[in-house]
Amino acid sequence: MAMSRSATTLLMCLLAVVVVSLGGAEARRQQGKGTLGFYELRRGEFSMVVTNWGATILSVRLPDKTGHIDDVVLGYKKIGSYVNDTTYFGAVVGRVANRIAGGRFTIKNHPYHTYKNDGNNTLHGGHRGFNQVFWSVRERVTGEFPYITFSYRSYDGEQGFPGALDVLVTYKIDGDYSYSVTMYARPVDKPTPVNLAQHSYWNLRGHGRGTILDHSVQIFASAVTPVGAHLIPTGAVTPVAGTPYDFRTPAAPGAHIAEVEGGYDINYVLDGAEVDGQGVRKVAVVSEATSGRVMELWGDQPGVQFYTGNFLKGDEGKGGAVYAKYGGMCLETQDYPDAVHNAKFPTEIYRKGQVYKHYMLYKFSLATNK
Repeated sequence: MAMSRSATTLLMCLLAVVVVSLGGAEARRQQGKGTLGFYELRRGEFSMVVTNWGATILSVRLPDKTGHIDDVVLGYKKIGSYVNDTTYFGAVVGRVANRIAGGRFTIKNHPYHTYKNDGNNTLHGGHRGFNQVFWSVRERVTGEFPYITFSYRSYDGEQGFPGALDVLVTYKIDGDYSYSVTMYARPVDKPTPVNLAQHSYWNLRGHGRGTILDHSVQIFASAVTPVGAHLIPTGAVTPVAGTPYDFRTPAAPGAHIAEVEGGYDINYVLDGAEVDGQGVRKVAVVSEATSGRVMELWGDQPGVQFYTGNFLKGDEGKGGAVYAKYGGMCLETQDYPDAVHNAKFPTEIYRKGQVYKHYMLYKFSLATNK
């Protein structure tokens, strides 16, 4: 699936036009950091394409049970649509993924105010979070197990967050049908909250091929962090047993979605998170009967946000696809949302010299008939 020179040129031109809308000093700052690039990682018939705009995954392609190859992540038709995007298709989000209530927090009695882009709250790092900047290519390796590493330095005061922060994201194909995402961050000079997430939307039948309501989902979590108004956690941790949130055994999201206001959009407390600390554990298994595809997600974070594409509303996608509500699902491993306001949640404050690490492994296979 090599990208042709003409296609690449067209995409470059599109972004060159829309990036002007960034405006002012911030536009000049980001334009000076590099140019748009597209990078394919391939092993046999399994491939993915990423870009340094937002360290974004643009496609993941693999065969179904008949051998037909599909792209199973949602994305825009035009690269320009990723600028000012509010769906976060495939992007790395931060400096703090998910919501910060009131767009404010305190570290050592010093108040900080972050950009409010979700009503009165900050969502996914603000209106110019890590999904809305150019990343640099730190390293790119081809061959049997190809990988690419993107880097970004978030400056002191960016979107209101304190201190400079160095960030690395590596995408690597680890096997015939598996890839990993490894993220590191290190505060340069001041303590700051850090909680990165990879925000791909999945539809294992193929992007644009209906909803994910009949997919089978298993999440290895016995509790959630319930939310109140505006999807802000209440601070409680409650069991999923006997509720529509129980996916400890495989179930279709559509089975009980009518009992969940608007659809699923909640953080699950992964089993073993408190016992194992940052150890890698199985997070979720998703399968889809028509294609036969199965996806396992492994990770080392204490929580995972399960989101069923509730705010999709006919977005124009790749290949003429139109993404309606529930057209894709996200499984975003993370620290608990709004942890800066909940002392009982795992801390997400990192100090100068401390290293934040976040690892995910995606394993794909085909279901076997028993």
